Amino acid sequence: MPFYSTKVMDHFINPRNVGEIKDADAVGEVGNPVCGDMMTFYIKVKNNRIEDVKFKTFGCGAAIAVSSMVSEMVLGKTLEEVMNITNADVASSLGGLPPNKMHCSNLGADALHKAVKNYKDKQEK
Repeated sequence: MPFYSTKVMDHFINPRNVGEIKDADAVGEVGNPVCGDMMTFYIKVKNNRIEDVKFKTFGCGAAIAVSSMVSEMVLGKTLEEVMNITNADVASSLGGLPPNKMHCSNLGADALHKAVKNYKDKQEK
């Protein structure tokens, strides 16, 4: 069994911002068919900032912890700040992830970046 930091375990056992925003301004979804993890992020944007964020994740403990951490990291941030969050930032905020679980941190940042891109695409129409 891989070693998880206390922070990873906390976000896995008590995930923050779980759920769905019915009238979300944008949605971002990613999946990794190799491990079976699926993440969907819902965002509400006001004045170019993330006003609300929720996620639904199907996956391992690390994937759930990553989703929870990402949701906390982006609340109140500008869309530009959100786009600058890297996979390494997510893993670092969790106190690290085992090497075989690092792909989970990629999914979290990627799903959120997709949601922001979805939002920006809608604004251009």
